[in-house]
Amino acid sequence: MNGNAITKAVTLAGFAALAGLGTMIGSSAATAATAGATDGKTVAYVRAGVIYSSNGTTETRLTEDEVNARPRFSPDGAKLAYLHNDTVWVMNADGSDKHQVSDRAAGGPSWSPDGKWIAYSALSCTGGPGVFRVGTAGGTASEPLFPASCRDQAAPEVAYVMEQPEESVQAPAVKLVDRLRTDDAVAWSPDGTKIAFRGGECESIADNCLSIGNVVAGTERAIDYYGGGGSGTSGFGVVPAWRADSQKVTWTTYTEDGTAVRVTEADADGANRRQVGAADDREMVYASARTGVLTASHQGHSWVTAVNLATGARTPLRQGSQPTVSA
Repeated sequence: MNGNAITKAVTLAGFAALAGLGTMIGSSAATAATAGATDGKTVAYVRAGVIYSSNGTTETRLTEDEVNARPRFSPDGAKLAYLHNDTVWVMNADGSDKHQVSDRAAGGPSWSPDGKWIAYSALSCTGGPGVFRVGTAGGTASEPLFPASCRDQAAPEVAYVMEQPEESVQAPAVKLVDRLRTDDAVAWSPDGTKIAFRGGECESIADNCLSIGNVVAGTERAIDYYGGGGSGTSGFGVVPAWRADSQKVTWTTYTEDGTAVRVTEADADGANRRQVGAADDREMVYASARTGVLTASHQGHSWVTAVNLATGARTPLRQGSQPTVSA
C-alpha cells in the first residue's frame, strides 16, 4: 500500500470511530485513537435522555427510557449514580440492578471516595439549593450537609420537579444557557474533605455563586461570584468536577457580557484560574491530570470530546453530553 492509500485508510478509520458507527473501517486504528484519547477509560454520557457508555470500541445503552441525566461513576468504576425522573438512582456499570436512593427532587449526584455515600443538591432549609447525602443502598433518609445552618433542622417537604429534556446545540444558545443556569450538579472531592456545589451562604450577597464546603467542619468558601460579592457581572458557575489529586477543580462558567459558555479550571481555593478548551465547551471531568472529557459543539450537535489539557488537542468521541469517566 502506498503512502496516499495508508493516509486515506487511517482517515476513514478515524471518521468511522468518531461517528460512532457499529461497523468500523480499520477498527483497530480507530479503537486505538479513541481509547487513547481517554487514557483507556470508559466514558458514560447522555443522549436524548438515555445513558450510554463507551470504551472506545462499542457503545452500550444502559437505560431503557428517556428521563435520565447526570451519570457519575462510583470510585471503583463498578456503578453509576444518575438522575432518573429527577431523583437519584444507582445502577451497575452494565445497566443492571437499577434502584432509587434519594427521596426528593435532586441535582446531579456525586460519590464519596469510599463509595458509601452519594451527595446531591436539593432544596435546603433556607429555600435555596443545598447539599444532602444518602447511603448508596437507599432506604435511608437524606442528611443535610450544606448550608451548615441546616444540619440540625428537618429537611424540607419532598417535592418533585420533572427533569428537562437534554439540550441540543441546534436550539438557540439562550436555551443552553437557561438550562445550565440552574444545574445543581455537585462534586465530592476525591480526598473526601470537600464538596463543590452551586449556591450556599454566598447567595446572601450574590445573584449566583459556586461554593466549596468542608464536609466535616461545615464551613463554606465561595470561589465564583456573579451579580454581587465583588462582581458586578451577571452570570453563573455550575457543574463542578475535581481532579484526582483534589488540587484542581473545574466548572462551567457564563457571563452575560457576550462571552460564550466555557470551562474554567482553578486551584481548590479558586486561584490560578484559566479557560480550558473552546467557546461553548462545558461539563468537563478529568480522565487524568493531562486529559479532560467535556461536552462540545460538533457537527451541529453536542459531542463528548476529549481534550489534551496541555496542548488543547481535541478528539470527538460520541454524540452526547454530561460525560463521566471510570476510575
